[in-house]
Amino acid sequence: MVKLSSGSRVGDRETTGDRQASPPLEAGLYVVATPIGNLRDISLRALDVLGGVDRAYAEDTRVARKLLDAYGLKPQLAVYNDHSGDEVREQILAALGRGQSVALLSDAGTPLVSDPGYKLVRAAIEAGHRVFPIPGASALLAGLVVSGLPSDRFLFAGFLPPKQGARRAALDALADVDATLIFFESGPRLAESLADMGAALGQRPAAVARELTKLFEETRRAGLVELADHYAAAGAPKGEIVVIVAPPAAKGEVSEEALDAFLIAVLSRGVKEAASEAARDLGVPRKRAYARALELKSKK
Repeated sequence: MVKLSSGSRVGDRETTGDRQASPPLEAGLYVVATPIGNLRDISLRALDVLGGVDRAYAEDTRVARKLLDAYGLKPQLAVYNDHSGDEVREQILAALGRGQSVALLSDAGTPLVSDPGYKLVRAAIEAGHRVFPIPGASALLAGLVVSGLPSDRFLFAGFLPPKQGARRAALDALADVDATLIFFESGPRLAESLADMGAALGQRPAAVARELTKLFEETRRAGLVELADHYAAAGAPKGEIVVIVAPPAAKGEVSEEALDAFLIAVLSRGVKEAASEAARDLGVPRKRAYARALELKSKK
């Protein structure tokens, strides 16, 4: 038996094995995805980059150092986050201008996804520097693929507003989106957010995935109302949480007469609430229901 080392070839096919010594890197900004829990989810290319860059920036150097130490990597490391962004961004752009290679890391997952970094990438592009994506772990995609919900079309909506009024308004704006919806949420707000989702979106199938790739990984699948009731009774769960909600169910065309009858029956609750209920229960576009509810109210 022939023993193959990393980078050896069999015929014209290059084999892949242990990571080689980090190659020299081109100048530019490297946006590096990091594990969302299990440290073995780092890619070989990400290790090459982190072992070869001139400097690296992370939201929290303590978190980044755990990953780097696990693989014996010691790049020059500094903080880049929402608090230091403006000042440090100029330092990074100056380093790129000197022809250096710079890595940007998030605490977990892919940078720029509900993390700082968008302004940096935009500034680097405007200054004419190259930006390299180093793909890897993503909590929103991990949650989507274990949810059992449609994955052909989805919308990532990030974190909903913490206050109920703004949260309801944000959900109302998403109610007619014909796609699976993906949210990040915190444990203390989960039950309230799920209840608001049920009120605004209707009793849709959904999934709550938490601590993905970690020891206590859990995915709970049910309707939004059942999930809200469960977490209201069980209390706030710990860990990072992804909520995945099915798209609105396809329904037949609703006649003007049927829509009017429904709206008249619930119009005493207010135009906005009546339109929301019509959109949820009849499957009509929210704009159509709202416009018709206004007309009916004006005739009273």
